[in-house]
Parts: sequence; structure tokens; C-alpha cells
Amino acid sequence: MTTSRKSRSLNERELRLWRVGRVLALTFATAVLAAGGVFYGLVVLLDFQTIDTTAKLDAKTLFDLVKLSFGVVAGAGALVALVVAYRRQRVDEAGAHREATRLHTERFTQAVEQLGSDSPAVQLGGVHALAGLADDAPDDTLRQTCIDVLCAYLQLPFTPDPGDDPAHPEEHHRYLALRKVRHTILRLIGDHYRRPQGTHRSWQGCDLDLSDVTIDGTIDFTGATFSGCEVSFSGATFSGGGVSFRGATFSGGIVSFIDATFSGGPVPFHGATFSGGRVIFLRATFVGGEVSFSGATFSGGGVSFDHATFSGGGVSFRGATFSGAIVSFDHAAFSGGTVSFRSAAFADGFVSFGSAAFAGAIMSFDHANFSDGQVDFGATTGPAPAGLLAAVVGPPIPAEVFLRADWLPAGP
Repeated sequence: MTTSRKSRSLNERELRLWRVGRVLALTFATAVLAAGGVFYGLVVLLDFQTIDTTAKLDAKTLFDLVKLSFGVVAGAGALVALVVAYRRQRVDEAGAHREATRLHTERFTQAVEQLGSDSPAVQLGGVHALAGLADDAPDDTLRQTCIDVLCAYLQLPFTPDPGDDPAHPEEHHRYLALRKVRHTILRLIGDHYRRPQGTHRSWQGCDLDLSDVTIDGTIDFTGATFSGCEVSFSGATFSGGGVSFRGATFSGGIVSFIDATFSGGPVPFHGATFSGGRVIFLRATFVGGEVSFSGATFSGGGVSFDHATFSGGGVSFRGATFSGAIVSFDHAAFSGGTVSFRSAAFADGFVSFGSAAFAGAIMSFDHANFSDGQVDFGATTGPAPAGLLAAVVGPPIPAEVFLRADWLPAGP
């Protein structure tokens, strides 16, 4: 419904033309004002004081008047022709857009039929057809529709691998074929979101909904920019393959990892920049694999790990810089695995571990630098993470770092 309404609104804007009479009147008025302005400017520039008058109309003057009359008529005709040509061009452009939209719709229908085929080979052709349609779409609304269909395919129920049981070879082979289709979609999404916005085949700026998708293939967002769009990995499972956000920039919009599960394979955010918008890892579960924010910069916006569970694998913020963003680990549970803030720099902004539970994970703040900003450990439970007190306790303790009273060294 929303896509149809947007498309209709676009066509109406393209065909919204004033009536010919109004356009001609406005054009003539503009021409008269422009001519009058030029004439007045010349009079002032040449410093005319008076104009000689004569009661006699000679042949030369009559001829000049006739030429002027024909010139005015010719100019008016040219203006009329210009207005008509402009309107014709606008109507032709609108017609061309409608024709391109019609052809796109026909190709889109065919591609969706291919994607719905029982044959994995035909489905694969439909995937590439939809990706090509997104590249060639005459407007962003149609491009978004193609992306939504590809995402919807990934959200379909995912049948696990039946294994290499000799009794069911066909099911195993079909699983491998359908997995190839899924992995192709993931690869194409990464390829297109890495291209700079405004260039051909770029999907940056378009929404991406991978909610509840099992991501077990390669999807590469290296250097991608997420700005002004909504990207959702809510409920997604990162179970293998390779997913990379290295050097990505999160500068606007919303990127959600709510209830996501990181259970296998590396998911690197090395050198990523969080400078605006919101990135949400609410209730995310880190149970395996490696998730790395090493060298990342948190300089603006908000990043939330509230109620996240760190129970296995490794999560690294080694060398990360917290210089302006609001980063929250409120109510997070660090119950297993390794979480490292080694050499991280807390230079500005606000980092909160409110009500976080340190109950089993191997945590390290060795060589962390608390030079400015606010870092709050006040309402946590469990022992102090390794290296934290050595990095913080002065004397004096930085006023911006809030520690639990039982963590502080006893006075003399």
C-alpha cells in the first residue's frame, strides 16, 4: 500500500503542469518586466535627459515601427513555441517514466515467478533478475521493492541440513542447492551496499530487513555507510560464514541487532565508525565465534548493548575509542567467554555499565585510558574486571569514573 501511494504521488508531481493560459500570461509578464528593466538600465547607463519629439511621421520612422511590431510578434511566437515545447517535453518525460515503470513491473513479475519456482536453478535466475531490476529501477521506490522481495525470501522458513544419510540423498542435495540461492542473495546484498551512494548499482540509503534470518554465508559490508536508512538484523542468527562490518560507518538512521544471536564465525566491526543514528544490540546473545569492535570509534549517536548476554566466544573492544557517543551496557550479563576493553580510550561521551553483572566472563581493561567523559560502574554486581582498578585508581580517581565503593582500596 505504501509503495503504491509513493509511486502514484511521484507520477502526479511529474504531470502537475499549469494551464497554458496561465503559463503564457506569466511568461509574457516576465518578458515585459525583463525588457522594461533592460530599457530602464540603458537609459540610466547612457544618462538620457530628454527624448526629442516630432509631430511628423516620416517613412524611416514608420518602417522602424513596422519592424518593431514584427519583432514583438516574432518574440511572442517564440515564447509560445517555447512554452508548448516545454510542456511537450514534460509530458513525454512523464510518459517515458510510465513506460519504464510498466516494463519494470513486467520484468519484476517474471522475476518473482522465477524466485517462487520449485527449481533452485530457476530461483537463482530470479535472484539475479531481481538484483538487476533493483540496479535499473527508474526510482528508489521500485528499487526498495526489489530489495524487500529478496529479504523476504531469506526470511522464509529455513530447513536444516538433513545430513549425509545415504537414505536421503535427494533431500541433502536440495538443501545444498537452496543454500546456494540464499548465499547468493547475501553476497549480492553486501556487494551492492558497499558501493558509494549515488553510484550505479548502489543500494546504500535503502532499507534492509534481515530480521530473523539465519546468516550462515558470506555477507560483506566492508566500508559501507549506513546513513538515513533502517537496517534490521533483529532476531537474526550469525551461525557461520563470514559477516564483515570492517570500516563501516554508522552515521544516521537505525541499525538494529535486537535479539540477534552470534553463535559462530567471525563478525568483525574493525575500524568501524559510529558517529550518528542508533545501533542497537538490545538482548543480543554472544555465545560463540568472534565479534570484534577493535579500533572502532564511537564518536556520536547511541550504541546500546542493554540486556545483552556475553556467555561464550570472544567480544573485543581492544583499542576502541569512546569519544562522544552514548554507549550503554545496562543490565548486560557477562557470564562467559572473553570480553576485552584492553587499551580502549574513554575520552568523551558517556559509557554506562548500569546494573551489569560480571559473573563469569574473562574481562580485561588492561591499559585502558580514562582521560575524560563519564564511565559508570556504580550499580554493577560481581568482582571488578581485570585491569580496571589499575587503570582507574589514581590517586586521585578521575571524577568522571564511578566505581562501586567495595571496589575501592581501603583507606589508611
